[in-house]
Amino acid sequence: MQLPLQVTFHGLTPSEAIQRYVERRAAKLDQMAKSIVRCHVVIEAPHRHSREGRRYAVRIDVRMPGREVAISRELGDSETDAYAAIDEAFDEARRRLREAVDVRRGDVKSHERALHGRVAKLFSYEGYGFIETETGDEIYFHRNSVLNGAFQRLERGDRVRFLEEEGDDGLHATSVAVLG
Repeated sequence: MQLPLQVTFHGLTPSEAIQRYVERRAAKLDQMAKSIVRCHVVIEAPHRHSREGRRYAVRIDVRMPGREVAISRELGDSETDAYAAIDEAFDEARRRLREAVDVRRGDVKSHERALHGRVAKLFSYEGYGFIETETGDEIYFHRNSVLNGAFQRLERGDRVRFLEEEGDDGLHATSVAVLG
């Protein structure tokens, strides 16, 4: 990590053993995502109900350039200790950081932006039609592309949202949703 790890204790006495345990878990995050610039861990024992046992809450705030990952976990019963709460929080932090690193690398497929248009031509008996896009182009769509079985209710002029895809015969609309 480029900046030091900060560990804060609330409602419980600071412990060297817990501090070292958190440092080891944070070092593993640092190995996975080298661009971490800040990691702040807060360990607290917010409630002291004798019937429920001791509860522990762990909050982790990890900052990377252009991204912040915040995790909060609260665990508690007669069998749970602070280490279990720390493990839960760091496991979630690891999952979220892995997602952030994958997005940064481009390993995650980005979703296409939906386009808008109007139904220009409709051939109900044949089960297809054409959508006129905002740019004036016509895009083919099939009845199976219309979501929620709404093809039977479609009329010329209806506003729709869709995704386009290159097919064997050119562009066609997929995932057509009726608007309004």
